[in-house]
Amino acid sequence: MSLRDLIRDEMAASRPRSERLAALRSARLYSQRPDEPGFLVSDTEHGPVVPVFTSLDRLALFAGPCGWASTTVEDLAELLPEGMRALVDPLGPRAFVLDTGALQPTYGQGGHDDGT
Repeated sequence: MSLRDLIRDEMAASRPRSERLAALRSARLYSQRPDEPGFLVSDTEHGPVVPVFTSLDRLALFAGPCGWASTTVEDLAELLPEGMRALVDPLGPRAFVLDTGALQPTYGQGGHDDGT
């Protein structure tokens, strides 16, 4: 991890949850474009996933030269069929399953999505 990454992560952690979720929802992800509309799905031992990537470089490392599409995290969460999960940067050092449920707004007693 570079010093720049460490500083960015620490600054992001100090922001309110609502700001972190807003930044995450607007982040752009890239995927391999299938011949038919929809997503390419990979079957894994933990169920089907859609591989998505944080950059075109990461997509190219995974799939080689290919057609691609991009969307925001928020749109991806809405477009994925029920029960389908997105695996972010599958071959990268920090691969993770995107928790689309965590992207849904939660309203506390004060009506804010940060629970206040």
